[in-house]
Amino acid sequence: MQTWSMIVELLTQGKAGQARNELLAVSGVVASIISDKVLIDGPIVVTCEGPRTRIYCVYDEDALEDSSANESALGFDPLQGDWRVSLPCSEEDLSWVQGALVRLSSRITARDVASGFSTSEEEKPATDDSLVLDSRGFLKS
Repeated sequence: MQTWSMIVELLTQGKAGQARNELLAVSGVVASIISDKVLIDGPIVVTCEGPRTRIYCVYDEDALEDSSANESALGFDPLQGDWRVSLPCSEEDLSWVQGALVRLSSRITARDVASGFSTSEEEKPATDDSLVLDSRGFLKS
C-alpha cells in the first residue's frame, strides 16, 4: 500500500482531485499486484496527452542496492488530458483483477504481463484515409 501511495503521489504531483481519488480507489487491487512482484517483468504504463510513463518496482536485496532506480519527480504532468493506467498482472490473477478494476475505474485497467503493452494506435487497422507514400514520385528528381 505504501508503494502505491508513493506512485499516486508521483503521478498526481501531490495535487488533490478526481485523478487522485480514482487512483486511490484501486489501492487494494494494485497493492496485491505489487506484492506479487509482477512489476519485475512489466511496468505500470501511464498514457496521457503527453509522454508515456513506465513505472517498475525494485524488490528484495535489489531495492537496497540498486542505484539505477530513479525516484525523482516527473518534469511533466503524467495525467494530462485523457489519461489511462495499464497495470501488469499475472495470467492466473487477470480475471479477478480486471473484474475488480472495472467496478472502480474506467481509466485503470489490467493486462497480462506476458503480452506486453501496445497503444491503441498500434492496434488500429489502416483505413482508406491512411497516408500512402508514392515512392516513385518521391524518388523522382
